Amino acid sequence: MRVVVSEFMDTEALAGFGEEVEVVHDPGLVDDRGALIAALPGTHGLIVRNRTQVDAALLEAAPDLRVVGRLGVGLDNIDLASCKARGVKVCPATGANTLSVAEYVISTALSLLRGAYGSKAAMIAGEWPRNALIGGEASGRVMGLVGYGGIARAVAERARALGMRIAAHDPFLDAADPVWQGVENCTLPELLARADILSLHVPLSEGTRNLIGPEAISAMKPGAIVINTARGGVIDEPALARALTQGRLGGAALDVFATEPLTAEAGKIFEGVPNLILTPHIAGVTDEGNVRVSTVTVRNVKEALADAPA
Repeated sequence: MRVVVSEFMDTEALAGFGEEVEVVHDPGLVDDRGALIAALPGTHGLIVRNRTQVDAALLEAAPDLRVVGRLGVGLDNIDLASCKARGVKVCPATGANTLSVAEYVISTALSLLRGAYGSKAAMIAGEWPRNALIGGEASGRVMGLVGYGGIARAVAERARALGMRIAAHDPFLDAADPVWQGVENCTLPELLARADILSLHVPLSEGTRNLIGPEAISAMKPGAIVINTARGGVIDEPALARALTQGRLGGAALDVFATEPLTAEAGKIFEGVPNLILTPHIAGVTDEGNVRVSTVTVRNVKEALADAPA
C-alpha cells in the first residue's frame, strides 16, 4: 500500500501506518500540481488539508486511489461526486480540531471587545493611552452563531461560561433537537439583529457565498463584531472592509479568505482597516490540534485501506 501526503501534518502520527504502508510525505506538493500528479500512480491513499484540489483531473491520475483523508473537516476542495463515482472514500477528521477553532473564536472575540492589546509602541514611547483603550466585556452580550454544528456548540459552551447569551441560526437542524436547549433559535435576520458577536460556522456553497454582504451587514447591530473561521467567500470582504472603515462594525477576525493563500493584491482591500485581525487559516491548527487531526486522519485512512477491496 502507498499513501501520499501533500500538505503538512504531524510526522509522528504517520508511524501509525506501520511498515506495510509506504508513506510519501511532501508538503511542497500542494504548490506543485505537476509533481503531485506525477506522484499519484500506484497511490492508494491521499492525505490533504484545504489547499490541495482533489478534482476529476487529479482522480484520473490516481487509478488505484481508494481513500482521501482530510486533515480537517471542510470538503469544498474535494470533488465528492467524482470520488463517489470512482469508489474513493472521503474521510474528514471530524471533531479533531473543534477545540482549537472554538478557542480561536473566543480569544479573538475577547481581544476585539477589549481593544487594549495594541498599545505596546505607545507605551514604549512614554504615552499613557488609558481612555483610548477602555473596551467592553463579554458578559451579558449575545454570541450569534451562523450554523450550529459541533464547533459552533463548543463556542457556545465557552461563551456561556463567560456570561454570554447564545443565539444561533441553523435551518438544517431540527427545532426539536435537544441541542437547542438554552439557545435562542433564530432566523438569519433575527440573528443579525441580536448578535453582538457573529461567528460563522457554515460551508461555502452557492447558498452561503457572500452570505454576509452589504444587506446583512446593514442589518447587524452597530458596533457588532464578525468572526469567520469557516470558509472564505461566506463574507463579502470589500463590504466588510468598508463597514469597519466607516465604523459601522466594531471589529472583525478573518482566518479564511476568498483568495487563499491571501496575495498582496487581494490583501489590499484590508490596508488601513481598523479593528481587524487577519490570520492564515490556522484557527483549527494548534500544536495539540495538529496531533489530534493527524492521528485521526491516519486511523481513518488505514481503516479505509483495510476495508477496501483488493
